[in-house]
Amino acid sequence: MSEVLDVLIVGAGISGIAAAYYLQTRCPDKRFAIVEGRDSIGGTWDLFRYPGVRSDSDMYTLGYRFRPWTGEKAIVGGPEILQYLKDTAREYGIDRRIRFNQRVVKIAWSGSAAAWTVTIAGGADGGLRQMRCKFLFMCSGYYRYDRGYTPAWAGMERFRGEIVHPQAWRPDLDYAGRRIVLIGSGATAVTMAPALAERAEHVTLLQRSPTYIASVPARDPLAARLRARLPFKLAAWLMRWLQIWRQRYFYHLARSQPQKARDLLLDGVRAALGADYDIERHFSPRYNPWDERLCLVPDNDLFAAIKRGAVTMATDRIDSFVEEGIRLESGELLPADIIVTATGLVMRIMHGVEIIVDGAPVALGDTLSYKGMMYSGIPNLASAFGYTNASWTLKAELICEYVCRLLKHMDRRGYEQCAPRADESIKRQDYVDFTSGYVKRALDSLPKQGDRRPWKVYQNYLKDLLMMRFGGLEDGALEFK
Repeated sequence: MSEVLDVLIVGAGISGIAAAYYLQTRCPDKRFAIVEGRDSIGGTWDLFRYPGVRSDSDMYTLGYRFRPWTGEKAIVGGPEILQYLKDTAREYGIDRRIRFNQRVVKIAWSGSAAAWTVTIAGGADGGLRQMRCKFLFMCSGYYRYDRGYTPAWAGMERFRGEIVHPQAWRPDLDYAGRRIVLIGSGATAVTMAPALAERAEHVTLLQRSPTYIASVPARDPLAARLRARLPFKLAAWLMRWLQIWRQRYFYHLARSQPQKARDLLLDGVRAALGADYDIERHFSPRYNPWDERLCLVPDNDLFAAIKRGAVTMATDRIDSFVEEGIRLESGELLPADIIVTATGLVMRIMHGVEIIVDGAPVALGDTLSYKGMMYSGIPNLASAFGYTNASWTLKAELICEYVCRLLKHMDRRGYEQCAPRADESIKRQDYVDFTSGYVKRALDSLPKQGDRRPWKVYQNYLKDLLMMRFGGLEDGALEFK
């Protein structure tokens, strides 16, 4: 352990690049490095390579505040997002700070040393090594990278074709002219369906139950007008805030007037597919808008593929896999050459790293989340976790700013340690108020939130901005030593 850093950033995706930028600009005296478990930059946007991969957030808010998006499109594909991240890292010299193939497997805090010992697997020899840091900034995402979630359906071994999960998509998989059954109803499924349909013989999008889908323009006409009339930075600032207010307005509408929001969404689908289409069966969920994440499609691409007959919707439960495809509970057979299981992620905050604090193991599921970024009883550690109802980057950047404020405050006061401490009066609640399958499967392993600030996770950028950027640091819940 010859190396001791002030800050170690874990992960070189959206959050890790933001963390490095804010550290080197606001805390230039801090020695820091980034370790990345894979051999490339970009996180999600380098890992996911399935056809049509894109973000369902606009680039005005998914892009960084310090480096606004310059492209013409607001909704773009994975390759464009990855290039944006690479360009950002290169422009600010962040890429030179990244150590690839360095996967953190264990972190151990010593109160007497006021430092973390970090055990890392990888490197040239593939073995284990250790390094130390005073503060640990976990920016490694919220799901397993090595595998996605696929249910165990009856008869899967009988299917004569190929079964593939989007997270494990092979670039050499030839699907041209083949029949595809795509299982899923979330963002990945609605993204893949029109992209696969461009080359496949036919795509059947099979869902157990519908999800809410809204079409948005890939190019925002207002952005083009603002850029034509205003300096770029001012236009970018206005578009970012316009999108934030748009997101907040519709989310508030959905929670306060769910029937009105539902009617607006279904009217949009009806306008795209026509009055004769069975909207109630295929696009009318049993839950209210924003009980699960809303799916966005640019320029009606999914609906256009349905209208031209390239994509067919099937809403039913799977009875079993058979040699030639999938048998539904209704008895209908869906023939397939390839079955794509877009059935979700395996949620795992901090990638399941083993956590030890002063010799005692800590399970995240037993902790309370402090401001959505730190955990009760775990010193000198922050974790980037974005919004479920808006762009990930919005919350990630606020957390990065807060960490810099915190480090500077500790330096001014001579503190070496800080840890959130929760009292017994705080009522524990689920960390994420979502009914999505990937969230429900992981609830036991996720930290809890409290019933009041600073333990409550608001999913509200405006509230978080005031709290993270301007709120007091010594609030009685964060203990300094």
